[in-house]
Amino acid sequence: MATEKEQGRESRNNSQPRKRNYSGRTRSQGGEHRPSSRRHGSHHNNSNGGAAPQSAPRSGGKRENNRRTPVRIIPLGGLNEIGKNMTVFECSNDMFILDCGMAFPDADMPGVDIVLPDFTYVEGNKDKVRGIVITHGHEDHIGGLAYLLKKVNVPVYGTRMTLGLIRGKLEEHGILKQAKLIEIEPRKTVKMGCMAVEFIKVNHSIPGAVGMAIHTPAGIIVHTGDFKVDYTPIDGEIIDLARFGELGSRGVLALMADSTNAERSGFTCSERTVGGSFDKLFKRAEGRRIIIATFSSNVHRVQQIIDQAEHYGRKVAVFGRSMIHVINTAIELGYLTVPKGMIIDIEEMNRYPDEKIVLITTGSQGEPMSALTRMAMNGHKKVTITPNDFIIISAKPIPGNEKFVTRVVNELMRSGAEVIYESMYEVHVSGHACQEELKLIQALTKPRFFLPVHGEYKHLVKHAELAKSMGMPEDRILIASIGDVIETDGQNMRIVSQVPAGRVMVDGLGVGDVGSIVLRDRKHLAQDGLIIVVIGIERATNSLVSGPDIISRGFVYVRESEELIEESRRVLVRVLDNCSSHDFKEWGTLKTKLRDVLSDYIYEKTKRSPMILPIIMEV
Repeated sequence: MATEKEQGRESRNNSQPRKRNYSGRTRSQGGEHRPSSRRHGSHHNNSNGGAAPQSAPRSGGKRENNRRTPVRIIPLGGLNEIGKNMTVFECSNDMFILDCGMAFPDADMPGVDIVLPDFTYVEGNKDKVRGIVITHGHEDHIGGLAYLLKKVNVPVYGTRMTLGLIRGKLEEHGILKQAKLIEIEPRKTVKMGCMAVEFIKVNHSIPGAVGMAIHTPAGIIVHTGDFKVDYTPIDGEIIDLARFGELGSRGVLALMADSTNAERSGFTCSERTVGGSFDKLFKRAEGRRIIIATFSSNVHRVQQIIDQAEHYGRKVAVFGRSMIHVINTAIELGYLTVPKGMIIDIEEMNRYPDEKIVLITTGSQGEPMSALTRMAMNGHKKVTITPNDFIIISAKPIPGNEKFVTRVVNELMRSGAEVIYESMYEVHVSGHACQEELKLIQALTKPRFFLPVHGEYKHLVKHAELAKSMGMPEDRILIASIGDVIETDGQNMRIVSQVPAGRVMVDGLGVGDVGSIVLRDRKHLAQDGLIIVVIGIERATNSLVSGPDIISRGFVYVRESEELIEESRRVLVRVLDNCSSHDFKEWGTLKTKLRDVLSDYIYEKTKRSPMILPIIMEV
């Protein structure tokens, strides 16, 4: 993972996995910088079969002494990690940003709400930024956008569904009125100074997902975004493989492709397979209440649940703040078709028997505060789990969440409910491409260079091996890390430098004020507890007038450890008795003495090292 922010901003994490077999380091030919006269992005409608407009740089670019204007690719998130996807593309005096996501905190980040990319480099170059393009509306691609727009207010381009979800986020942060949101459609192109971004329809687990063809003076760079190849999508809109092929025939300089499922062989199943499973399970659940937990953003999954509910004469109630927001947005924008009267208010549930109800809820990842978890722990105000409940968890646990999901499943079963999850039936399919689909995109685009993106290091390496197996030369495959500056002139591609990158933690309203030192103290408190030593000193005479008093929190229960606490107090009294009047003047030195002596004694008696906090009060 990348570094944390602490006392300002820290740079990249030296412990990140470094480039090994697929370094792709070649000598750069350099290039002439040609500043763009255009200062802002502009929206162009392709009238030439989806090709880039004539004013956009072509794949060949303008040659001057066999050199092209260098283009820089700077990933600030989404490499060697899952989440907080963000990449900067830079050419001459122009920059644009592709996605701005967030990640959920790891287990070693107690108290942290979300994790953002480090915006230091973007803030330092904000006059060059022409816009932000968004591939789709998942949190790991839009979750950091509101925080970035507070610092760099530039136009944001996305599809209708993506912008619908972004509007809700910006409204929560109170910046919607200031934001410039520009709707685009696949096969449209947006100018970004000397570069142009073309949007390409892809399939994913959320409507409105697009990949990008970035037309630069050095050549065409294709970025797939998160994608899969679904020949029978719920909305009938198949991935635009023809356009990927057209770009490949023109010549693609570099391919940046989703690596999330690079370890999985074969093809990703169509979303429609889940619909078939739902039909069988709805029949099996006859006479019982059905509760389905899934990702709130999976509108196509929700559509299939509603279709089955209509077929079996059931009403649908929706639980979970994010689920309600996404469903309302999807209905408003026409991405979700719901028969009139199908969705009922939570308060109306009691009017219907169990066999007439389907609950759609959040909590498929076992999140502690989610609706399903509260139901499982008997802490939900509106729903109590009973043996008459048939529960379907329609999602795969994100790596690291397995134990949370297992805990929820166990508690639901303790209440007598029947629980169905992915390993038992086909109640979930991935939104990411497996190996055969990744190979298809490689074959269609025929890139000169390949950069695997979106995944942990093992995913990137596996994707690189896949490209190599298709004939891609090893020296043209580059596995980068966040903060790397990747430069290409159309002939070569190499890492030339690094920029500040890492992770910025959000805790409540604080952004970046929790770093490595604060996390270290939180983990110390969680693991070993706290001892507070309080003494009172009279400033006029520099003498001890009260204490030492000892307070324990998370270390030992005082009433059951009175002997240890009392002996600790005697140890501190001996230290204070041996202190001179000068020691009482130097409070910093006195605190250190008390801390060191008590720490040694506690460790000797318990082999534990609680945090010790001496407090001196002036009397």
